[in-house]
Amino acid sequence: MKLFGVLGDPVSHSLSPVMHNAAFRALGMDCEYHAFRVNKDNLYNAIYGAYALGFGGLNLTIPLKEKALGIVDPADPAKQIGAVNTIDFKKGITGYNTDGVGARMALTGSGIEIKGKEVLLLGAGGAARAIAFQLAKDGASVIIANRTVERAESLAGEVSRVGRSTACGLDDLKNQIQNCDILINSTAAGMSPKISETIVTSDMMHKNLVVFDIVYNPINTMLLQEAKKAGARTIDGVMMLVYQGAEAFKIWTGCTPPVDVMEKAVRERLS
Repeated sequence: MKLFGVLGDPVSHSLSPVMHNAAFRALGMDCEYHAFRVNKDNLYNAIYGAYALGFGGLNLTIPLKEKALGIVDPADPAKQIGAVNTIDFKKGITGYNTDGVGARMALTGSGIEIKGKEVLLLGAGGAARAIAFQLAKDGASVIIANRTVERAESLAGEVSRVGRSTACGLDDLKNQIQNCDILINSTAAGMSPKISETIVTSDMMHKNLVVFDIVYNPINTMLLQEAKKAGARTIDGVMMLVYQGAEAFKIWTGCTPPVDVMEKAVRERLS
């Protein structure tokens, strides 16, 4: 049996095990996927321990994606993004990032055009980095809004090398949102157990806005509830989870997983 896993702190909320194990069963593969709580200080030992034990691969979640960059051999675009969410062990310890592809496919799969759109991205962490680079490369203009403005400005400067990107704080979000086509939350606001949190409320939105929350637990986050009040279109975080997971699955196994099976497993568990 080949083992796979997700490392994070916290990690009990992760539905990656449910999703990947459903795909392994559907394909008749002798593999299992588990969640392991690992903090930043123990990340090096955890990655090399999994490598030594013969794991097939790993995923990384909050708050390990950026720390991993200095531990693994990063492939593009992980090196450019500055964050790793997938590790493969076939040829050493190679780091990848599938978050950006997952976000793009979640949007395009919902019929949302990216090129030429104004995107307001909340957050400047590991997932935000991947999303910002991907959407800027796809032709969107990305505004990165973060509580620490300096961090948003730093990321926007990096993203500007591949596309259009600017930065702002959280004090002028209403005006920023009025000029945007797509709002994406890449922060942990609204994630279980803090389900009542949201950075943006309905009075700050407009009805032509697309609101995409990458938080998937709960599915109907407070942000998405507020968006529905405003008459905006909503996209939940399940499909980004599924699509980024499918890309990781391909990297590890060389096989295309059943995306519909993965999505069904996640939504059934959340419901």
